[in-house]
Amino acid sequence: MKLSAPSPAELAILKHLWAAGPQSAREVQNGIERETGWSYSTTRTMISRMTDKGLVGRSEVHGLSVFAAKVGKVALMGQMIRDFAANVLDLDGPLPATAFVNSRLFSEDEAAALTRLLEAETPEIRQEDGEDAQ
Repeated sequence: MKLSAPSPAELAILKHLWAAGPQSAREVQNGIERETGWSYSTTRTMISRMTDKGLVGRSEVHGLSVFAAKVGKVALMGQMIRDFAANVLDLDGPLPATAFVNSRLFSEDEAAALTRLLEAETPEIRQEDGEDAQ
């Protein structure tokens, strides 16, 4: 399943949710405000649109809306890297992932999973939900 590619603004929210886990819109705002400079209403609008796109899931916890990344970090990054390689660099086939091993975005296990995904001939990219999306 092809995931909806996030905009740079949406990616900032996803990266925060991957790192912090499920959070209220206010907590997301507090976590990304320095990076984005957004007001609370802008953050809330972005989260709402991302929920509609299936990038973020919403649940209720004690009457409070809590949001979590609904797409897996490795799956989405793998897709974005493959799309870039194919559409910008005109590369086909498996991609070496060694350039991403030292990324601060990925844990050691996630870097290994990304390597396997990028080196596969036909990667299986899927949308995840719950804690698997981190």
